Amino acid sequence: MSTLQLPLPAQKSSAPASAPCAVSCMWVPACTLVAAGRLCSHWHHVADMPEGPELHLASLYVNKVCHGLHFGGQVEKSAVSKNPEVPFSCPNYTISAVSRGKEVKLILTPVKGAEEWVVFRFGMSGSFKLTTEDDLPKHAHLRFYTRDVPRQVLSFVDQRRFGSWVYNGTWQQTRGPCVMTEYEKFRENVLKHLPDKPFDKPICEVLLNQKYFNGIGNYLRAEILFRLKIPPFMSARTALESVKDLSKEEICSSSPGSHSIDKMARKH
Repeated sequence: MSTLQLPLPAQKSSAPASAPCAVSCMWVPACTLVAAGRLCSHWHHVADMPEGPELHLASLYVNKVCHGLHFGGQVEKSAVSKNPEVPFSCPNYTISAVSRGKEVKLILTPVKGAEEWVVFRFGMSGSFKLTTEDDLPKHAHLRFYTRDVPRQVLSFVDQRRFGSWVYNGTWQQTRGPCVMTEYEKFRENVLKHLPDKPFDKPICEVLLNQKYFNGIGNYLRAEILFRLKIPPFMSARTALESVKDLSKEEICSSSPGSHSIDKMARKH
């Protein structure tokens, strides 16, 4: 995978209103989901239900703003959050992040000692923000303080409180490989299960199945199907089998409507 060069999220949202789509390196072997990146030339401003690209942008944001910062003390949870406490306290540590589908792992690395981490799911409105202590966001439900004075705070902000976190947790076992960062495993997983019963369902339903399409949600599904002119109620297996033997280069160089998907669409 090539390194994605993406702008940072705007301060008021985890997704910029207009920026190159982070899925541009994604290739879905069938129905040219890969084109999801190419076909979405601009971000939608998605205030609700962040999807894989938004979480990937969030991880890039954390890595950018936390670069060179040292954090210290106890991780602090808001009184109103129903999520568990994070029993991590360290006098000097750094923070980095990595995303996988619809999850972000915040990695806490002590200057001395073994790293620990927190796995986040954003729910409908989660995001990360770095602010001064005086400008702490109203809905900052988990807070990591720097050692510097005046102190800065990296906060997990979640206005609607559907987001969650797990201290030293794992990626959810029910989710498949990430459509953006684990292409080969993602493709293999889809093709391996193509004969299975879930792929009898319409493509519009299967694209939301995180066991196969980890990171895809409503707005990406809509863009993919609309721009590729795929009837939403076409059988997922029919749509995917039509291009399963095409090479990555063939699919990525194809424009919507230029291959067999378009021919099948006209039949349905």
